[in-house]
Amino acid sequence: MIFIRRHLDEGMKSEYLTVEDPLTTWKALKNRYNHQKTVILPRARYEWTHLKIQDFKMVAEYNYVMFRISSQLKLCGETITEEDMQEITFSTFHASNVLLQHHYREKGFTEYNQLVYVLLVAEQNNELLMKNHQSRPTGSALFLEVNAASLEGNTTSSRGNNYK
Repeated sequence: MIFIRRHLDEGMKSEYLTVEDPLTTWKALKNRYNHQKTVILPRARYEWTHLKIQDFKMVAEYNYVMFRISSQLKLCGETITEEDMQEITFSTFHASNVLLQHHYREKGFTEYNQLVYVLLVAEQNNELLMKNHQSRPTGSALFLEVNAASLEGNTTSSRGNNYK
């Protein structure tokens, strides 16, 4: 009883203070909050069926939502396997990334965490490549200042020789 009362909300402690039997308290709490599963489950199922990796800018955001939804489904008694998590990730890649999807499928990951690790590393490498490209896009090689300065020096000295 001490354990149950310790974990109750302050407003509820006074309500159940007079109940001496832990089983009675447990049943009262279960009747009061058992409907949460019926509220959470339809929403979690909806979110699961509409979860797409392409809807997220970052893999970490997708991963967070994936674990939140799968935890809600598990709370409601649904079974979510590693294969389910991998399959929903693979099947919701953007259409332009079909080759990547096949490549990752062929790697044969046994755990969802392995897949997410590879996706996070690939995302970071891609960000680095994009930053490098944006700092100096392909075909925009700059002239070295040393060459430009020596070229200007040669032009001035040749003009000076003509006037002598």
